[in-house]
This record gives sequence, structure tokens and C-alpha cells, in this order.
Amino acid sequence: MTQSAPLLPAELDKMVQRFKRASEPKRRYEQLLWLAQKLEPFPDAGKVEANKVSGCVSQVYVTASLEDGKMLYCGDSDAQLTKGLLAFLIKGLSGTSPDRIVGLTPDFIQDTGLAVSLTPSRANGFHNIFKKMQALALALSNECKA
Repeated sequence: MTQSAPLLPAELDKMVQRFKRASEPKRRYEQLLWLAQKLEPFPDAGKVEANKVSGCVSQVYVTASLEDGKMLYCGDSDAQLTKGLLAFLIKGLSGTSPDRIVGLTPDFIQDTGLAVSLTPSRANGFHNIFKKMQALALALSNECKA
């Protein structure tokens, strides 16, 4: 690996590799739509302003909890591709320590091959979702240290 960024958490790396193997953008989109379908149902009670990801064209909600020192994320979106990106991040980051998540940079999206086929608004949405998940990890990490 030529990048100097920290190694990705195992599950996130597995997700990146799976998308990297998809030879064409259509296959990557199909994988995102499949992930969207597999996302756990999100309670309507969680669809409140505090859980909303700002800066997204779609309605996107993310919540997080800390169990045994590992982050667990839940979320939903009203747009299927965005929901797939959210599901990608939820699956890739859940089970990881908050400090590890806070230390990540979103460049791994380049390795998936998705970045080249995402519209600018979707790419921006992906970054906003990632930043929201990092902010939640930081908040929960700080609560534990307080």
C-alpha cells in the first residue's frame, strides 16, 4: 500500500476491496442499491433534526451508540443511492473504535472507484455523511473520557 494514511478498519477495507473489484460503474451502483436494501430499518422517531446530515440534497439521518468501546451506527435516506453510500459507511465503520474513526480520512472512496461515477452532489453527500459519523464518534469518545 503506497498511501501514508492509517490502515483502514478491517470491515471498511473489505468493503473498499469489494467495490474495487467491480469492473464497471453500473456494477458499483448495483452494489450500492443492494447495500441500501440490506440496511436495517430506521425508526421514524430517529428522523429528527439532530440526527440529520446537513449539506445533503437527500434527507439523510444517522445515529450512533457506543458498545464495548466500539461504534454502532444506524441511519436512513430517502434516496436509494445515497442510502447505499450510507449503508457502505455504516457497515464499514460500525464495530470500530471512535478514535480510529476520528483519525480516518475519506480518501478511501477513491479506492472504491465510486468517486469517478458519483455526481458532485452525491460525492458531497458522501463526505457530509462521513463527517457526521466522525462527529458522532468524537462526541461519544469525549463522553467516555469525561
